Amino acid sequence: MARLPLTLAMTSNPRSAPVLSGTVQPDGTTLRTTVASAPDIFWRQLHDQEFDVSEMSMSSLLITIGNGNRDWIGLPIFPQRHFFQTWAWVRTDAGIESPADLRGKRVGVPEYQQTAALWTRGILEHDFGVAPADMDWYMERSVDRSHGAATGFQPPAGVRFQYISPSKSIGSMMMDGDLDATLLYINRPTMVDRSTVEFANNPLVRPLFPDPSAEVQRYYSSSSVFPINHGMVLRRSLYERHPWLALNIFNAFRQAKEQVARETQRLAETHLELGLLPDGSRAALRTDLYPYGVRSNRKTLETLASYSAEQGLTARKVDLEEVFAPSTLDL
Repeated sequence: MARLPLTLAMTSNPRSAPVLSGTVQPDGTTLRTTVASAPDIFWRQLHDQEFDVSEMSMSSLLITIGNGNRDWIGLPIFPQRHFFQTWAWVRTDAGIESPADLRGKRVGVPEYQQTAALWTRGILEHDFGVAPADMDWYMERSVDRSHGAATGFQPPAGVRFQYISPSKSIGSMMMDGDLDATLLYINRPTMVDRSTVEFANNPLVRPLFPDPSAEVQRYYSSSSVFPINHGMVLRRSLYERHPWLALNIFNAFRQAKEQVARETQRLAETHLELGLLPDGSRAALRTDLYPYGVRSNRKTLETLASYSAEQGLTARKVDLEEVFAPSTLDL
């Protein structure tokens, strides 16, 4: 049987490397792969529907489906997860000693709807009592150069919001004292981002959480949530013609992840046998730290969908059954 040719766009990450290299291919398909930055991939998909399969912002996916768009169906493959609140930066002279001090402050964000910002606002509100309406928001990406231009984004009601002038950026405004903080910072120009100032070792700024590891441990121990940033999407028209694609693509990425995990464990065996690694390392290496599937991540995904509705990005909480291919819901 002839293999179905598909185009794939992803960021580079170790767990997906065997798929990106072609070592692992979904049954019945041949992938032609593009590796690029996440902002550029999302722009190309949301605006031009350029690829058959791609990495996708979970926030943008929830918004598009919540708005009734049926261009894409989700695949519960999650290439990127982070504890995004530890990515926030503040000016050292802004009087921000704790998250509570963000009330009344001017806060930058590359794009208000992006998933990292969505997670951080949700954590600030639920864990520290600081709601989005408590801050003044400044978005770097312009209306026409944003992902929100394709999803129909409008600033949520009750939020003080403005776009940063094209002659400025989050980086320049943080340096000039025109912003007090930024939820995250992208200092590499992309199709949609323009900041270039380096924050590392810059005396004018510091992380909101001086001890990121302590904050990660606090949050995870209280929530058991490892925030998901990106999922994958499949062109819905292809899925409707070839429903087997959803599971075959999912299984290829699962196999790739397991292949990488086995190789990591093999490389660590000598150190494990000689007791050169910390106690518990063997158990950790055998644990799936990045699970795929809807059932395996339901609490995290439900939390994200709830945050999206609470923050006015979606008019309602979008059901996961609307987002992901039915054949993947029990995985």
